[in-house]
Amino acid sequence: MKLPRGVSGDRLIRTLQQAGYSIVRRKGSHVRLEHPGPPAHGVTIPLHNPLKAGTLHGILTEVALVRSISVESLAQLL
Repeated sequence: MKLPRGVSGDRLIRTLQQAGYSIVRRKGSHVRLEHPGPPAHGVTIPLHNPLKAGTLHGILTEVALVRSISVESLAQLL
């Protein structure tokens, strides 16, 4: 599956908030999100515009593995 290009950090944060994550803290150009679980999970999102394709893929893959959903379903939310 091909991921969308030109996705900003803000857009990814909004998408993950729809998936149950909430903002815990912000420091500089990075935002920390956490999901209460189970299992509890945290992920850091850089506020870059646009995110590099590898960064986006890594974040979506990590979230998909922990939340037991597919990368494709997360990418469709973007």
